[in-house]
Amino acid sequence: MAVRIRLARIGKKKAPYYRIVAIDGRSKRDGEYLENLGTYNPLTGQVVQLHTEKLEVWLTKGAIASDSVIKITKNHARAQKAVTK
Repeated sequence: MAVRIRLARIGKKKAPYYRIVAIDGRSKRDGEYLENLGTYNPLTGQVVQLHTEKLEVWLTKGAIASDSVIKITKNHARAQKAVTK
């Protein structure tokens, strides 16, 4: 089973909202997922919630992150550094 870390849409029409999830690579985009890792609002570009510890655990187990998740986590880390400075 190849685990992917990708986005699953939960928003309504014309108002997208996404969960960052660990999911079997063969599953549908909005199918049953293994674990919820966070939420993302693309309208504001804000990561509402991100469980970085859980994300790291899945990546060490061999999960593959999608390009959009990589971009979102990098932007989130950059924003966290700016807040702490």
